[in-house]
Order: sequence, then structure tokens, then C-alpha cells
Amino acid sequence: MHECTCSDPTIDLSALDPILEAHKDNPGALIPVLQETQAVYGYLPEEAIREVARRRNVPVSTVYGVATFYTQFRLKPQGKMVVKVCHGTACHVAGATEITNVLEEELGIPAGETTEDLSATLETVACLGCCSLAPVVMIGDQTFGRLDPASTRKLVKKHVRSGK
Repeated sequence: MHECTCSDPTIDLSALDPILEAHKDNPGALIPVLQETQAVYGYLPEEAIREVARRRNVPVSTVYGVATFYTQFRLKPQGKMVVKVCHGTACHVAGATEITNVLEEELGIPAGETTEDLSATLETVACLGCCSLAPVVMIGDQTFGRLDPASTRKLVKKHVRSGK
């Protein structure tokens, strides 16, 4: 059993045991360890980062350095629905900033954050590759284009608040 002086008692650090055991003989496996850790928790809790550092005998700053360098890693839980707003050149010119403002207002959070009830996370991205549909929003794995403020509000009601 692990001693835990964690700030979040709901984090079960024993879930790290099989991950750390599988990679114990590979000192260069920090990224796979973090990927598998994130797969277990849905993000990289501070307690898990500290435990990975302790058990792999590396500084916590090294683990945080890797976790913050790669965009695949999240340090906060994500919402059930992830809403991505494209801010590539075509989307920017077509009104992505206005669409982002509407989404922030509708969801009650700034871009880069998650709602308190974990129903949605709002992200801005560099490009979704749908330039001919600008401005574009992706909700989960569905893409919606040629948006304006009114259609964006309808999207939130239909796809985020309904959970579909």
C-alpha cells in the first residue's frame, strides 16, 4: 500500500502499479507511462505525476516538463463533450473570434477551461483542416461549419447541453 498525502483522496494511486511495473526496466519510457496514466484517469492528476516521479526516481519537474511540453497530455479533467473552435487563417477571417465568444458565453467558461459539472471543455485549435467550411467548430467527433452566432447557440443547445 502506498502512503498518500494527496490533496485529492479520490485518486487511487494503486492504478499506477501495473503501468509502472510494465515499464520499470525502461528508463526512457516516461512518455508511455504518462500516456497510460492519462488513459486510466482521463488526465494527469498532480498526485499521479508525483507518484510517477517518485517511483521512477526522477524529479517531479522532469515529469511536469514532459507533461506540459506535449499537447496530448492534460493536467485537468476534460468535459464529457470537447468543443474545439478552429482559429486557422480561414476561420479567423470568417469570424472564429466571434464564434469563440458565443461559445464562452453559452458554456459559461473561457476557452481552455472545463465546466464545473464536467459537461464540456472548450478549446481553441490552430486548424481543423476544413477551411472551405470556415468558421468551423468540432464537438466530439462531429464537425460543423459556416457558423454564425445564432447557429452556434443552436449547436450548444442540441449537442452539448443535450449530451448528443
